[in-house]
Amino acid sequence: MLRRILASSRYIMIIPIVGTFLGSMALIVYESLVLVATFVETIQSGAVSAKAVKIFAVGIVEAVDVFLIAIAVYIISTGLYSLFIDDDLPVPKWMAVRSLEDLKGNLVSVVIAVLSVLFLREVVAWDGSPNIAWFGTALALVIAALTYFLIKNNSRRD
Repeated sequence: MLRRILASSRYIMIIPIVGTFLGSMALIVYESLVLVATFVETIQSGAVSAKAVKIFAVGIVEAVDVFLIAIAVYIISTGLYSLFIDDDLPVPKWMAVRSLEDLKGNLVSVVIAVLSVLFLREVVAWDGSPNIAWFGTALALVIAALTYFLIKNNSRRD
């Protein structure tokens, strides 16, 4: 009886699976609307200048950042589904999840991309202050640590 209870308890993972999936879809839809609104606002303003283009470019970079976060949440959703419900879920090879370590590796890869986009956004909006060097250095250290984690994680899997 206990075995049956434990075996069927895995279905409680439907809650975070559905939650992360809906969160991912909500982020994608919301940010798509924000991107369209930013585009319409830029066109309606009629301002054709280097500053207007820069503001629009920052909006696009911010949208990419949110889309990457949505992708990370989606990967978590499909990964949890693969781990707890159906391990034959058809996904691209790079999204295949066989363990929580694989899921963490996929997540860390997306986090590295998000941090890179964050730095790009800051560079595009840069006002010439020297603080960007400290920010870039801090991000580089975090990305280096995450990359080291990925290397160690991949070597353990092989």
